Amino acid sequence: MFTDRVTVEIEAGKGGDGCCSFRREKFVPRGGPDGGDGGDGGSIVVLAELGVDSLAALRHRKHWRAKSGTAGSGSNRHGAGAEDLTIRVPPGTVVLDARHDFVLKDLTAAGDAVVAALGGKGGKGNTRFKSSTNQAPREFTRGTPGEQRRITLELKVIADVGLLGKPNAGKSTLLSRVSRARPEIADYPFTTKIPQLGIVQVDMDRSLVMADIPGLIAGAHAGVGLGHEFLRHVERTRVLIHAVEPMPMDGSDPVENYWAIREELKLYDVDLADRPEVVAVSKGELPAAADVQRQLQDATGGEVLLFSAVTGQGLRQLIERTYFLLQQERQPT
Repeated sequence: MFTDRVTVEIEAGKGGDGCCSFRREKFVPRGGPDGGDGGDGGSIVVLAELGVDSLAALRHRKHWRAKSGTAGSGSNRHGAGAEDLTIRVPPGTVVLDARHDFVLKDLTAAGDAVVAALGGKGGKGNTRFKSSTNQAPREFTRGTPGEQRRITLELKVIADVGLLGKPNAGKSTLLSRVSRARPEIADYPFTTKIPQLGIVQVDMDRSLVMADIPGLIAGAHAGVGLGHEFLRHVERTRVLIHAVEPMPMDGSDPVENYWAIREELKLYDVDLADRPEVVAVSKGELPAAADVQRQLQDATGGEVLLFSAVTGQGLRQLIERTYFLLQQERQPT
């Protein structure tokens, strides 16, 4: 099951206590202090790792607790430090402090990591307090507790291109046609409930990653229809393909639908509305598709493509145009 948001409680390990001890060997009078230090507690680390594609494994484990360090002992024996506890997540996961609502780290690439809760420090044994004026110290310190925190792990899909549009606009069919992804396809709205990724091979040497984002509706920016759950996956993309259905099932106007989605993007994040966009009328095999293409061109004042995932019409032009915009975005400014 795909899961893209999980909140868990984490607790780092406590540091081990220092030891108060004195040498008591038969032929060593006034042996002096020999208490060892305690070991450090284990920290909790969140690590982005390739091969992990969802947060589903974390859904049923709400508490993560690292081991504590062991106490020091006599003969200057220090306690063992505890190993760190690692929580593995997919690249693209944002780690947030759930209580105070700030970002600890954005783990965008595999290998990125953050110490979400620091382990407690081990206490000092009484040997540490020995001095010329205090040769038999009885002071020692106890280990400090590890950090406790509630964190939210939020996955934002990393893709080059995001497919946008109203429900049932043909986005899933397009993705299945240009890649090996096999999203659910049916003749009813909201077939896609979770983001779907596919690798599109432009030619032998060029490729891009495309994400099918579940359909958006009016009010998505405010969470209507799980809008926040869907819109955050668009944030990582560099180029948007806005698929417009020429004959919506609800009888709505295709041009108005286009502007409604544009408004939702702007209200959610102004930067999203400024992303490079390929506007394309889907289901080009339908009689009304060409008319809607002309209407959109007049309304937007820009190029509007026409494609059919069923017949293959316009797919090559759509992918080439998308890749061209993506290359422009990849170039350093």
